[in-house]
Amino acid sequence: MQQRLGTTRRADRFYDDQVLDHLNVRMREFVARQEMFFLATADRHGECDSSFRAGPPGFVQVLGERMLAYPEYRGNGVMASIGNLSENPRLGILMIDFTRDRIGLHVNGRARVVLDEEMRADRPDLPVDPIPGRRAQLWVTVEVEEAYIHCAKHIPHLQKVPARERGARAWGTDDVKRKGGDFFGAAAEAADRAPFQRTERKNEDLWDGLDEETHDPHGAYGSDVRPAAPMRRSFAEQLNGEFLDRVEQVLARAQPRRPVEEEPEFRGWFV
Repeated sequence: MQQRLGTTRRADRFYDDQVLDHLNVRMREFVARQEMFFLATADRHGECDSSFRAGPPGFVQVLGERMLAYPEYRGNGVMASIGNLSENPRLGILMIDFTRDRIGLHVNGRARVVLDEEMRADRPDLPVDPIPGRRAQLWVTVEVEEAYIHCAKHIPHLQKVPARERGARAWGTDDVKRKGGDFFGAAAEAADRAPFQRTERKNEDLWDGLDEETHDPHGAYGSDVRPAAPMRRSFAEQLNGEFLDRVEQVLARAQPRRPVEEEPEFRGWFV
């Protein structure tokens, strides 16, 4: 895609300047004061889910330059992220500071789910949160594989509302109203629709160019054992022809009318 769209030089520069395989000092300081992040996971079929996590400053524990851990609080019981991680341990984390530095940090890596008691047995100095609804049931430890900046240019600058002007958050509550009620009206429409059923994905739909009987190009798997596939055939087919032509047209229209001045000596917040 970089070659087709002419961004290889820019991408190489970004990799060389910004992408690390660990958290440097400034990244660790940044993580230690964040109050929220966005979490991306996928199951064994590549079906994706994004979620939001929040807590007091420092709720994400920095365990070293290559290890983070975050708590899983009591939620709605769906366990979408944890369920995905049980099938596919890869995750992506995006932390954004909207109020102070207006900058973001991406962390990609490999996760492991740990019971709270096991986590505390291994790390007895782990703090105990005084708010019951904010006490971890599980922890997710993250082995850092990639860490890099999310630039400031599209991040809005927000301001915190003083505590006296905002309602207290109801950590861990089951009170429907305090959780947001039926804000989008889905529950009110429930009687008029069939119950939700997730579409079953067949492994055959996930493969392109493999043996029709065994789905195994190299003989490494049996007919009943198939590794997870990176993308579905329908999407792979879109990467040719009309799809990329349209992408190029959109990007061409989005190009600035005049050159953007760059500052080559600036190598980033976290370098």
